[in-house]
Amino acid sequence: MLLSPAGVEALRTALTRARFTSNGIADRLGPQATGGVAVNDYRAALRATEDRDPLGTLIRVFICDQTESEAVVAAALAPLSMAEALAGGLVERHGDGLRAGVDLEPYGDEWWVLADVPGIARPGRPLHAEHVLGIGGATQTLIGATVRRPVDTALDLGTGSGVQALHLSTHARTVTATDVSARALRFAATTAALNGQDWELLRGDMVAPVAGRRFDLVVSNPPFVVGPGTTTHVYRDSGRVGDAMGSELAAAAPGLLTEGGTMQYLANWVHVAGEEWDERVAGWFAGTGLDAWVIQREVADPMAYVNLWLTDVGEAADPQRMAAWLDWFDAHKVEAIGFGIVSLRRGGHADPVVRVEDLRQRVEPPMGDRIAAWFDRQDFLRVRDTEGLLAERYRTAEGLQLRQEATMGDEGWAVDRQVLAMPRGLRWTEEVDPLVLALVGGCDGRLPLRDQLALLAVAHDVAVEELAEAAGPIVAHLVERGIIEPAVS
Repeated sequence: MLLSPAGVEALRTALTRARFTSNGIADRLGPQATGGVAVNDYRAALRATEDRDPLGTLIRVFICDQTESEAVVAAALAPLSMAEALAGGLVERHGDGLRAGVDLEPYGDEWWVLADVPGIARPGRPLHAEHVLGIGGATQTLIGATVRRPVDTALDLGTGSGVQALHLSTHARTVTATDVSARALRFAATTAALNGQDWELLRGDMVAPVAGRRFDLVVSNPPFVVGPGTTTHVYRDSGRVGDAMGSELAAAAPGLLTEGGTMQYLANWVHVAGEEWDERVAGWFAGTGLDAWVIQREVADPMAYVNLWLTDVGEAADPQRMAAWLDWFDAHKVEAIGFGIVSLRRGGHADPVVRVEDLRQRVEPPMGDRIAAWFDRQDFLRVRDTEGLLAERYRTAEGLQLRQEATMGDEGWAVDRQVLAMPRGLRWTEEVDPLVLALVGGCDGRLPLRDQLALLAVAHDVAVEELAEAAGPIVAHLVERGIIEPAVS
């Protein structure tokens, strides 16, 4: 750990006593200053903390990145001694005072997370090769996407500061976390201890430390950045060439999961000229025996991608590094890079379902609930053939909307396109023809779908069996999307 066990206890006492929590800070600063802090405008926050009481000092040092006198910092951190705070790197000498040596972030109203100070706060100072990230955008994406059902055992691969493990501790009996970086594990151990958690922390590259073990839930925010395999910062660079990290985790998943277990991780993948990106990614799961749902949330062109990651570690002014990276993309015909969430489940089925699709619309949070429901719908569909699907009664998704596009002609409006839109959940949209629209419109939970088809067959002068055969895959797709759902008796 960064601090001794007694030092951690003393720090927790100081933070709790000062009420250095998200709610405590918001109450102290008020809405205007709190809003300013969110966009790195600290003016109002600094005015609100001029008295430098313990909470005000902690806000100035760890939120506003100010240098304060040793006396006021010592008073704010008491009973933690200044000697231990300095030795552990919690604060560091700067000018004639002390400033934050780590990113000590109140998280929710009960937790704190320790990580390295973001590079943007220390311009001109290169990031440590084993820089430990705090709570960034990718971190939040995985937090939101994780299925939060109770489990016995959970694993966080590449734990970094330990924030994923912190969330796992709320619904897993035991938590194991790994990282290739001994430095990251010290941060994670301190985060765990500061929050009263006891995790199994193991050092090693990705799955190596847990070889031969199985878990009910595995999550990972790995070093997923794609490129020539150059390693300069372990949080970003895996040393694997291209997007091999994503395929490597897919291959390891069957050996990591208990029966019914789930694995979720973030990944980047390349879009190669002349190839379908979704087919490429689907190939990662061939032969695994796992159900897989991959959703692409973002796509970047190579130049934007390289600029993003060079800037992230302060290398934006390195033209040679940029050129080498872009040359690698050119040589491998990479046109774009996708980012998304991979969710896998060991369902024990001979015919696993693999879906790879673009889902860039805004999704109603929490995403993890949407993913869990998707797997539930697969279970519903798996045990029903066409006859079984048609025997069920269905309701439309809550608030389902119909959107029409029409053109004015000599005889009035002519409908060109009809789209079903879900205003909630995954917010899918689906273009449908009049027959499917009539079918969905009749889903009020009262009649089995086969009875609805019989009525439609008469109205459209079509044999009911012919209509039923055509309807089977359509109904399955609508159920998978959540546009219609089984009616509850």
